[in-house]
Amino acid sequence: MEFIKDLALSVIILAVGIFLSRTAQRLIKNSNTERLPANGTVRPLLKAFVRYGILLISAIMILNIFGVNTASLLAVLGAAGIAVGLALKDTLGNIASGIILLILGSIRTGEFIEFGSYSGTVKETNLFTAILETPDGIHISAPYSSIWGSPIKNYTRNEKRRMDLSIGISYTDSVDAAFQVMQKIIASEERFLKNPAAQVIMQSIEDSSVKITIRAWVLNRQYWDIYWQMTKLIKEKIEEAGLHIPLPHRQIIMSN
Repeated sequence: MEFIKDLALSVIILAVGIFLSRTAQRLIKNSNTERLPANGTVRPLLKAFVRYGILLISAIMILNIFGVNTASLLAVLGAAGIAVGLALKDTLGNIASGIILLILGSIRTGEFIEFGSYSGTVKETNLFTAILETPDGIHISAPYSSIWGSPIKNYTRNEKRRMDLSIGISYTDSVDAAFQVMQKIIASEERFLKNPAAQVIMQSIEDSSVKITIRAWVLNRQYWDIYWQMTKLIKEKIEEAGLHIPLPHRQIIMSN
């Protein structure tokens, strides 16, 4: 009867543990993303920690019911954990890097990031790696330690972004005429932000051309659409104005 009583109590503890685990995971899933670190990106990690933490506590309580010396068991598990930790220090360091990155909000799902020689949109963050997809559809599984050890360039985080649109004109062309063409293009493009205002500059003098550049700020989500359209439009308007886009050339002087 005592064994049946302990068994029934163990079943109840296990059932309550499973219920609490599922309830906690559901609350994390349905909670307001603004109240979670990194805008909800750490949800999978939080759910895993909550689930296994509650189940571990339930298992220890059940072992206590059956008279198992859990203190000695925890000591053995602690020693084993140290040995495993030393053997898997690189893996644990990678996990720690991921936790810090996600809590600090350095990377978030849906953002386009660049680190080292890799770049792509963050599709998923799990315990060990961040899953990215490049613009040409390549799948990248990046360990967190490789991201943590490199400066992270985030193309999505800020609301606005500066766009540089450059074109080279011939040395024989009028710079003022090119400026007038560029100013008309700025005036006709409503998607350029008014603050800061767009400007035209003579950026540099190249080997075979003079580089004229429009610097304008746009909304991040519109950047590439505007960039592609403006690149085509600038070439057309420069040619319509009778200005020339020279090919690279060199002058060779031969002497006896």
